[in-house]
Amino acid sequence: MSLDPRFQVTKQIEGRMLINGELRSSGNNSWLKSFCPATQEYLGRVPNASAEEMQEAVAAATEAAKSWRNTSQKTRVELIEAIAAALEARADEFAYIESLDTGNTHGPMKNDVHKAVERMRFYCGLAYEIKGMTVPSTPENIHLTLREPYGVVGRIIPFNHPIGFAASRISPALISGNTIIVKPSEQAPLSASLLAEICAELAPPGVINIVTGDRVTGDALVRDPRVKRIAFIGSVASGMAIQRAAAETCVKHVSLELGGKNPFIICKDANLDDAVKAATNGMNFGWQGQSCGSTSRLIIHRSQYEELSAKVVDRVRSVKVGHPLDPDINMGPVVSQAQYEKVLSYMEIAKEGGADLLLGGKALTIDGCPGGFFVEPTVFGNVNSSMRIAQEEVFGPIMSLMPYDDIDEAVDIANSTTYGLTAAVWTNDYYTAMDLSRRIEAGYVWINGIGNHYRGLPYGGYKNSGIGREEGLDEMLSYTEVKAINFAMGQAERAKNN
Repeated sequence: MSLDPRFQVTKQIEGRMLINGELRSSGNNSWLKSFCPATQEYLGRVPNASAEEMQEAVAAATEAAKSWRNTSQKTRVELIEAIAAALEARADEFAYIESLDTGNTHGPMKNDVHKAVERMRFYCGLAYEIKGMTVPSTPENIHLTLREPYGVVGRIIPFNHPIGFAASRISPALISGNTIIVKPSEQAPLSASLLAEICAELAPPGVINIVTGDRVTGDALVRDPRVKRIAFIGSVASGMAIQRAAAETCVKHVSLELGGKNPFIICKDANLDDAVKAATNGMNFGWQGQSCGSTSRLIIHRSQYEELSAKVVDRVRSVKVGHPLDPDINMGPVVSQAQYEKVLSYMEIAKEGGADLLLGGKALTIDGCPGGFFVEPTVFGNVNSSMRIAQEEVFGPIMSLMPYDDIDEAVDIANSTTYGLTAAVWTNDYYTAMDLSRRIEAGYVWINGIGNHYRGLPYGGYKNSGIGREEGLDEMLSYTEVKAINFAMGQAERAKNN
């Protein structure tokens, strides 16, 4: 099978990382190479930093933090706005390389860039909300609090939204007065090197450091005692490993936005066509289901199960799979061979576990995409909570349809996993909507909607889906520590001190 000439790689990236204002390669001449998951074409490479080079970045950030914490909010906002403008101007370039590097479809990846820019500007608007308070504890004294930066913070980025997370998550840390070290995913690192170019030109040395590398690189960041704040988005297993590693060197503030096995409950009174459309859109086929918020468990009343199953299958069948740059497709390849093998293994696990295969269930070969990691959009029916396919996050394009008999059972099914990131409820009944939103164990619940993240609304999970909240004022304040101050102002206090 020959390569489709429409999608041949036109530019290869010779990436560099950013340490202390300098764009550089790794001193050990070690590289991470990227290949397109759709065709296996070579895309480029970035440095695979050593633990010692990560320590250099931490030292640079530590030194820069001494002056950065004393800059004005105006100065911090101007830096973020400048980076956002530069990113926006190169949106097409970022979207192109991200689609090739991740396998995600081009339209959503371009939207990711624009969402990142919007979020950066949103945080600029929150800059003056980093406030302390006065506390009327006693009439004689003045009691107040200050919010102060941690100093150096580390941010570890996943592969599914590389620039979307890397760029937007720089903002709250810097605006809070911290310096930052960004560690991109080794599975999709190329866009980070483009971001490094922008930051090298605009940011003071050491304020923003972007260090590419593998797990050794990330472990050095997490363990360094000079880094007092770590934020991570990724899998539960990796999040738990980061918690352990961080605790072995010192006490750190660690926030984790982890995986999900997200339920979507369709109530009997719902508009079924709208609900099916929302549930399949929420599966995020544009990311091959490789999204922590994907609605992978669709919970359907038994009286409507046959009708809705057919509607879901018809809609998922219309998903077109192909090269991520093809404007006519809806889904590309999964990100890597390891992920490809994992998704295929879960298809077999589901079959062996007794789930009914309604659609898909195997690998795909796409003309013009030799060696691509393509799998079929897949739907399993009559899934119950005892099955592994209902309990474990696949991070692939697999939907499980789960029947229920009454609303209490629907809630039990929704809460039956160790995850609790998002959930959705589709109903026309206000009481049912509010009742279920309180009973479902998840950090983010959509009522008659799915997938959208609304500015200012905190995002994060219950249970093993994480700790901490992002995407709002909560995230910005999480990059500060609170200092309490007491002024002894009364005559009695002054007398005691004389």
